[in-house]
Amino acid sequence: MFTGIIEAIGSIDAISVKQNDAVVTINSGKLDLSDVKLGDSIATNGVCLTVTRLGSQSFSADVSGETLKRTTFATAKARTSVNLEKAMLPTTRFGGHMVSGHVDGVGTVVEKIQVGKAWEFWLSPPKNISKYIAEKGSITVDGISLTVNAVKGQQFKLTIVPHTSGETTIDRFKVGTKVNLEVDLIARYVERLLTSDKEQSSQGEPQGVTMALLASSGYKV
Repeated sequence: MFTGIIEAIGSIDAISVKQNDAVVTINSGKLDLSDVKLGDSIATNGVCLTVTRLGSQSFSADVSGETLKRTTFATAKARTSVNLEKAMLPTTRFGGHMVSGHVDGVGTVVEKIQVGKAWEFWLSPPKNISKYIAEKGSITVDGISLTVNAVKGQQFKLTIVPHTSGETTIDRFKVGTKVNLEVDLIARYVERLLTSDKEQSSQGEPQGVTMALLASSGYKV
């Protein structure tokens, strides 16, 4: 699990994409790797990667075909800047929101406007995940925990303050930039609970807590 609070900006040293998978090596920049070991997770532009090789200022990871299909790693190139965050600890200050590092799809920046010292971005997400995006809800964009400030049709707006621009790759975003999107975990689980009840109902199975369930669990009814 992650918080979406970026710890450092790194870059892709090398990436070898084959038909079904890839291997990527990341220069960790200012990210402290002294407490990282093989098998640990590091969110890289919002993608949870497992460390398979570790250097003093770099790490390598395998990228599955599923990840290539759903993320910008399919078209990533060497020297591309990436946001980095190590997996959260029980003692971590929770400054962002619950982020799994499991990207839902790739969105596109469609508008960028400066408003005072801040920047407003309008993004277009894949149609299959737009239903999970709500005004004042949370979303992860290239690993960054952000607040959705408006929703208009299939698009949503972000307002980025100077600190976030300075500490992440978002200052490099321009119209046409492709980004990894992860919707709020709670929205996905709520939908699954609701659709699961509908599936059970269509199959004639009992839903929720029933008298039979209570009896079978040892309660007197």
